[in-house]
Amino acid sequence: MDSESLLQHLSNELDAFRACLDGDLSVPVEHCGKWTLRDLAEHLGSSNLWAAAAVTEQHGMYEATSAPRDPDKFLRWFEESSGTLLKALDTDPSASAWTFHPPHTVGFWQRRRALEALIHRWDAENALGSSRPLDPVLAGEGVAEVFDTMAPRQIARGRAQHPRHALRLHAKDTGTSWVHGPGTAVATLTATAEQLVLLLWGRMRSADAAFSWTGDQEAGLRTLAGTLTP
Repeated sequence: MDSESLLQHLSNELDAFRACLDGDLSVPVEHCGKWTLRDLAEHLGSSNLWAAAAVTEQHGMYEATSAPRDPDKFLRWFEESSGTLLKALDTDPSASAWTFHPPHTVGFWQRRRALEALIHRWDAENALGSSRPLDPVLAGEGVAEVFDTMAPRQIARGRAQHPRHALRLHAKDTGTSWVHGPGTAVATLTATAEQLVLLLWGRMRSADAAFSWTGDQEAGLRTLAGTLTP
């Protein structure tokens, strides 16, 4: 996905997330531990500023101060964090940036932040009982990111194991496939790109009726076992 598309998706997803903040911020957010909607918004806003600093200051040591407690000031703080990030990322995607995984470029953050906003927009809307569909192409980019960035990082940190068998994931709506693991895939898991990325980020379960298996399902499930995402 090109830089312009990623930035437009990022802007749209941040706006959609912001729209969730006009009501009760104490609503619990499923899949995010004990976080409320306010906690999730503070996480997303603070990580927006952290990623912006990774581009503009070329390091990963930025620590955001606590968000304002006043509700109106909090909303403005979130909006400003989004604006800061979008401004920082609106540049050449090949430009240098500090990142936690290759490539060390602005393009890394354009993709990473668009996907972070995508998942957390879904979290926020799901908490409010009204989650809208994910863009299938962006969702597919999210599946790819899990396998080229998140899972290798989790394995390197000892949070997941190297898969013994290869599993093929197939998005039936886009026709795209990804293989995770060594050699020829022993099983195929088919669903929409949205369902696949939500599965990989722990928002759905592989036993859900949405998922269709062929081949050695047991081996495929072992490939998905562990913590492939942070």
